[in-house]
Amino acid sequence: MSKTALITGATSGIGKATAELFAQNGFQLILCGRRQDRLDYLEEKLGKATNMITLNFDVRERKAVFDSVASLPANFSVIDVLINNAGNAHGLDPIENGNLDDWDAMLDINVKGLLYVSKAVLPQMVERKEGHIINIGSTAGKEVYPKGNVYCASKYAVDAINQGMRIDLNEYGIRVGAVNPGLVETEFSEVRFKGDTQRAEKVYQGYQPLRPEDVADIIHFVVTRPYYVNIADLVVMSTAQASSTIVKKSL
Repeated sequence: MSKTALITGATSGIGKATAELFAQNGFQLILCGRRQDRLDYLEEKLGKATNMITLNFDVRERKAVFDSVASLPANFSVIDVLINNAGNAHGLDPIENGNLDDWDAMLDINVKGLLYVSKAVLPQMVERKEGHIINIGSTAGKEVYPKGNVYCASKYAVDAINQGMRIDLNEYGIRVGAVNPGLVETEFSEVRFKGDTQRAEKVYQGYQPLRPEDVADIIHFVVTRPYYVNIADLVVMSTAQASSTIVKKSL
């Protein structure tokens, strides 16, 4: 019997690549995102390969999260794998110039959104004493860098929540782990720089960054280990990246 995976932030980047790989490997999918047109595209594309359903909600909206998960039909209600992938960065400013709306967005999506979705999904895992949660963190949750302040704080929170989940859910046999990527070429920088594509493109120039497919492959590896194996905390970076501030570029 195929396992069911719920993926947040499934409409782009790591989430989309993970959905595509999971579909190829027989997972039943619940794909979540804010952009209905992209969810429709994924349903048309991946629905030919596997059973799937889409949920259109913003992880910041508590009621929408719980209502959406509660609306799942019976054949999708047992969630084996939860991938908390939805996240974002807004702005790259020194803290004294930080935008309050940017701060709210990062904390609401990266921290509270992850908690809301987990809280909505956990009851059936606890009842069954089985399940696997993968929290997508960041190297920004391991090392603070200049002007990273609140974004780094949000990812440090993900790191702490991941550890807390693993401790609290241990008695139920639920696996909990984090995958923490470094620089991955996605829409991340375009969102961070609020549509400034030239500035965003420069982030990935002069070296080979990770691709979303690279991280998806790692996530798939993590969730397909024997059940007694739990990869608790994994950091992955491009060979060119040594730290948040040291990247070997040819330019």
